[in-house]
Amino acid sequence: MSAVKITLFLFAVVCFVRGLKLLSKTGSARLGNRVSAAGMLAAVLGALLSVYGRGGAPVGLVFPALVAAGLALGGLAGAVAARRVQMTAMPEMVALFNGFGGIASLLVAWAQFHHTRFFGAGALAPWDAASVYLAMLIGGVTFSGSLVAFGKLAGRLPGRPVLYPGQNVVNGAVLASLAAGLAAFILAPDHYGLFLAAAAISLAFGVAAVIPIGGADMPVTISLLNACSGLAACAAGFAVSNVLLIITGALVGASGTILTRVMCRAMNRSLANVLFSGFGSGARRPGVAGPRGEAKAMAPEDVYAILEAARSVVIIPGYGMAVAQAQHAVRELAAHLEANGTEVIYAIHPVAGRMPGHMNVLLAEANVPYEQLAEMDAINPRLPTMDAAIVIGANDVVNPAAREEQGSPIYGMPIINADQARTVFVLKRSMGTGFAGIDNPLFFKENAYMVFGDAKATVERLAAEFKDAS
Repeated sequence: MSAVKITLFLFAVVCFVRGLKLLSKTGSARLGNRVSAAGMLAAVLGALLSVYGRGGAPVGLVFPALVAAGLALGGLAGAVAARRVQMTAMPEMVALFNGFGGIASLLVAWAQFHHTRFFGAGALAPWDAASVYLAMLIGGVTFSGSLVAFGKLAGRLPGRPVLYPGQNVVNGAVLASLAAGLAAFILAPDHYGLFLAAAAISLAFGVAAVIPIGGADMPVTISLLNACSGLAACAAGFAVSNVLLIITGALVGASGTILTRVMCRAMNRSLANVLFSGFGSGARRPGVAGPRGEAKAMAPEDVYAILEAARSVVIIPGYGMAVAQAQHAVRELAAHLEANGTEVIYAIHPVAGRMPGHMNVLLAEANVPYEQLAEMDAINPRLPTMDAAIVIGANDVVNPAAREEQGSPIYGMPIINADQARTVFVLKRSMGTGFAGIDNPLFFKENAYMVFGDAKATVERLAAEFKDAS
């Protein structure tokens, strides 16, 4: 049975590594999910075998029956949630997934501590105590922080930063107390009250750490929480001496950390600035005036006349496309443009949307060829030669204030230079600011036109114009 268990664990590790590789490409992402799911099933079966035959004495049928019931219920819940979730709610679901990973690690740590104290040696060894404490701490912060992120993304909590005087000082003091708690727990690893108090503080700290982060920084927050869920799982693996859990937790933690770094670089901001600056609170720096000028509105019929003559068009999607669920209509419009001899490119900013890769997921759902997606660095040199740019709900990532206004909160942030195209069409319901709460001078540029209304309805009208003309 030991050989079978080792084989299952090795198979699981190979599946996880291969799954991550497949997930890096849109075309192979679905297969990557299936491969990773197969690895998780092998991991569960291997864990079941390791417990069932521990010490040469079977533990009966109750334990495997409970595991099977958990697999069935969890699989059913996951399948129903995945089928019913709207694409606009995908960031919220990812936040919940991170939270579930965190609470699972916290419960594993608590179970190991409880079992050792009451049914084992009575006290954890120093290394085991540190592992249990870190799994509890990181898991608790991840769980409560993910719930706050879910609330912000779902609109159940204010999307803007929630700030109060001395907030960073308070958070620093709480973090210091948790660090002191680690040292105290290593010295007194059988102290139940200390463990429960630290668990409660970690849950409170997760809320305090995420509540001051604005909605515009949610992609970074989600990737950071994903990294934390992996680190918590890795610590839990050390706590229960499970090599597979250590490896998989390290994979998730490393990938989430790399993604967080990529997100921060895409905004030209440090992680500390994302976590503690209260970005998006709406405050304008001294000496920075709001955009001046008069925005020009254009009807879809007039937009069609320009697009019909265009030889190159770049489509820049953002969260507004997700809200309007316009991805399929956008794909249809692109098909009409291509049939008319127009080159169509989709420009994707790394932090567009509310989670990493949000726009890629939406466009993949609409069967947009992966080859038509262009990253920011690849499309910017070409934008001055593009006949038209269509901005669909991507407000903050095309804001020229990042280049032109030194006092702007986003000054220095790399953006897609949509304003450099010959003609720019901005599809929005109103002149309102984006999720970052910052005015956009693009609306007042000489070559920019506002196309007001629901993005999906507007794109469908444009597609209908092409269809009627053909």
